[in-house]
Amino acid sequence: MMTKNLLTTVGMVALMITQALAINVTELQKPELNKVVIKIRFENGSISDPKGKEGLTYLTSELINEIGTQNISKSEIDDMVYTMAIERNSFTDKEITTFTYQVHVDFLDQFYPVIRGLLLEPNFTTEDFERVKSNQLNYVDQLIRASSDEEYSKMALEDLLFRGTNYQHMTAGNTEGVSAITLEDVKEHFKNYFTRNNVSLGIAGNYSPDFLNKVVADLEQLPDVTPEIPEPATADMPDGIEVEIVSKENALGSAIYGGYPLDITRASDEFAALMVANSYIGEHRKSYGQLYQKIREQRSMNYGDYTYIEWYEKGGWFQLPLTGTPRHSNYFSLWIRPVQIKDQLVDQYPELEGINVGHAHFALRMALSQIDKLIQNGMSQEDFEVTRQFLRSYIKLYVQTPAKELGFLMDSKFYGRENYIREMDALLAQLTVDDVNAAIKKYLQVNNMYITIITDDSEAEPLAESLKSNMPSPMSYSNALKEILSPEILAEDEKVKEYQLNISEVTVVPDEETFELQ
Repeated sequence: MMTKNLLTTVGMVALMITQALAINVTELQKPELNKVVIKIRFENGSISDPKGKEGLTYLTSELINEIGTQNISKSEIDDMVYTMAIERNSFTDKEITTFTYQVHVDFLDQFYPVIRGLLLEPNFTTEDFERVKSNQLNYVDQLIRASSDEEYSKMALEDLLFRGTNYQHMTAGNTEGVSAITLEDVKEHFKNYFTRNNVSLGIAGNYSPDFLNKVVADLEQLPDVTPEIPEPATADMPDGIEVEIVSKENALGSAIYGGYPLDITRASDEFAALMVANSYIGEHRKSYGQLYQKIREQRSMNYGDYTYIEWYEKGGWFQLPLTGTPRHSNYFSLWIRPVQIKDQLVDQYPELEGINVGHAHFALRMALSQIDKLIQNGMSQEDFEVTRQFLRSYIKLYVQTPAKELGFLMDSKFYGRENYIREMDALLAQLTVDDVNAAIKKYLQVNNMYITIITDDSEAEPLAESLKSNMPSPMSYSNALKEILSPEILAEDEKVKEYQLNISEVTVVPDEETFELQ
């Protein structure tokens, strides 16, 4: 009897080990915490959307986050989320989809059946489907164009940069694609693309080994299907600077976003050197960046100007980078927050009556000339040391919460790393200014780029003509402001207004036709 019990116990232990190894698990044990963070991630993003049904992966994940299970109704789940202060969300990017739950330890056993039920026994109803689909359709059809020209310009750039590929469409899809999706499409997509063979688990906080084994065992019950995930697309480098101007009624300025393919990701050790260069020229939401100083601080043209060496999710809302957006296809980008158009300037300052266009052409010239200057001259030892020191402290803020730390650990695995934050800090510590300047020469350039500009109907054609002809673009100041500017700034303006952009193509697209070209 004792031998049988011993064999049974050994068998159970072996089973638990097998279960733990069968699913890729990222653990972050923090016994001192009073909550548990669970991230269930699928290697399945918007690139898996079928042609003609763009937005299917997003709709599927949002629906899972908004429905009930076979045994627990949506209203019961909503009550639990409210009374237990549960944090939950679904997030779909180009290559992965993540469900995140943050639960107080006192409610973990009570709420976990909801998580399990949503993944294994979701209750897909027509009512929930129509509601979630309607919200998504409203976003891709209207909200993206109406809520924020800055976000609009970012989506328009990706549409231009990756045109004709599986990276082109927004993760939320497009009007035609979302309209074509049926409830049966969602059910089939969930069964075939959210499976045990492309799932990974992240767990942080105060949890027991038994709880972890239970979650792993449940994830093993997902369909045993190997999803047919397409290869991530890569963008082609443009020949010259290709500009797409979106002509929009009553646009509040000119929102500019530009970029070009970048053959490096977090997987490379050189990424640390490029981080220093990027931080120096335009760290997100930081006033010390060269672009911010030149465009915002010295000339008061807008709210900020930044550069990026990878996708930055919801940059208009968040100061620190979010997790859950690892990508194989990367690009450099330049964000010039909205600058004034001619009509705005003339309305404020009658003395500017004779100008042809607003500030967009000058702002673009200023930004690219500053990047060009960095490429030609490199960083000084002093600037390098100050920037590197800042970054070594700053990146530690990325992981202030268990959820963010867990997210970065999971993203690390995507790039073949163990701990991106810790490894980047070690690489930054070893960097030299020569390493950074070599990376600048290797990866930065200003001659070949895609640029999208969301601007007012009144500005679109004059701006297009100014860019096509490489016309001089003098900075337009009010008389009062011009009187107090330093001679150095005014002298720099004279040089910048003539800076030659390698413009190869300029197209004006009506607002209602964006996201339709293939």
